[in-house]
Amino acid sequence: MKAVSSMATRRVLADLNEAASAAGLPALDIESVGGVDAARRVADGEPFDLVFLALDALQRLAADGHVEAESVTPLMLSQVAVGVPSGSDAPAVHDGGFAFPNASGMQAALRGAARIGYSTGPSGTALVSMIDDWGSRTSWGAAGAGPSGHPVARSLAEGEVDLGFQQLSELVGQPGVRILGVLPPDCAIDTVFAGAVATASSDPAAARETLAFLASDAAAPVKAAHSFTPAR
Repeated sequence: MKAVSSMATRRVLADLNEAASAAGLPALDIESVGGVDAARRVADGEPFDLVFLALDALQRLAADGHVEAESVTPLMLSQVAVGVPSGSDAPAVHDGGFAFPNASGMQAALRGAARIGYSTGPSGTALVSMIDDWGSRTSWGAAGAGPSGHPVARSLAEGEVDLGFQQLSELVGQPGVRILGVLPPDCAIDTVFAGAVATASSDPAAARETLAFLASDAAAPVKAAHSFTPAR
């Protein structure tokens, strides 16, 4: 079966795919691309069996008839974390694993950063919206998203940005990156990732069975190993 996902879930889905196969389910051929590109391809009618994207993106695809609305299943929650290049002298993680003590601390960090990186996906959209709510975006330094599918971790490791905002699962274990922590509660950005059966699926029954396994308790340890928490 063919599946498409955003980049943020590519590693966890690879391991979930192995677990599903070990449980006797059909193996998935998963292509991971930028979330915007994935949604466009599904909307254009490209034949996939399963689609894994942020919940709101899947709900939009369901409303337009590109995935089965009744199959949309929350799978896991991801928190946005903050990273710096590994050689940075930025402060260590704050209590509770937060990158900053509060939203004011995040604003101060944004003002002090010359170059800010964020994703083209939902977390980046939420970040920009939050910055806009705080005031003129020009006061926060040079901010920008990389090309669709270009990891923030790579931008940090290659010195293209000084401060990077990305899903925690995308930053953990990446070379050249030091994680300061996740965003504090008063400015947290959480994304629920979900799966759905594409209306173009050639075997929707098998796709539903696989999706049910990925949402089951049996899959929870794999998600936790990749720094995802249960979807709320």
